[in-house]
Amino acid sequence: MKIRHANLQDLKGIMDLIQSCVRNMELQGIHQWDGIYPDEKTVKCDIKQQQLYLLEDDGQVCGIIALNKFQEPEYKNVNWEFTGRALVVHRLAIEPSRQRKGLAKMLMQFTHKYAVEKRYETIRLDAFIRNPVAVGLYEKLGYRKAGRVTFRKGDFFCFEISVDSLKI
Repeated sequence: MKIRHANLQDLKGIMDLIQSCVRNMELQGIHQWDGIYPDEKTVKCDIKQQQLYLLEDDGQVCGIIALNKFQEPEYKNVNWEFTGRALVVHRLAIEPSRQRKGLAKMLMQFTHKYAVEKRYETIRLDAFIRNPVAVGLYEKLGYRKAGRVTFRKGDFFCFEISVDSLKI
């Protein structure tokens, strides 16, 4: 398995993965993603700005993660403990048939190394409150709940971790 920048040739595989994740979450009663988000326009933008990373195995898309500095306006109301240059995680997704095999953790470990290399001071993200697997992943990785925000689909926990505390 390898992690690399996604490119426009990967778009169909990425959108297939996202649609598969949407169906899988719906079956679990998790109404987090849909046909509106994440959409092809958002993914294309991620790719063009070279902020979407792809986890692949023998040319097959297994997972994605977007990394950038963009913080939703709602983040301004969160009680962040860690200040400084923040790397923000968006759109972490693993192909459902490959979930619960450590691939999300692998992408987050990649994120941690990236944050250290690029000299970020903190990592921030949000997770849908009704997605216990995602919430549990971030808690197990040592992320601190900093607050809650509300988006179109409901309430999300905001998580953060100090890059200095990462064990790389």
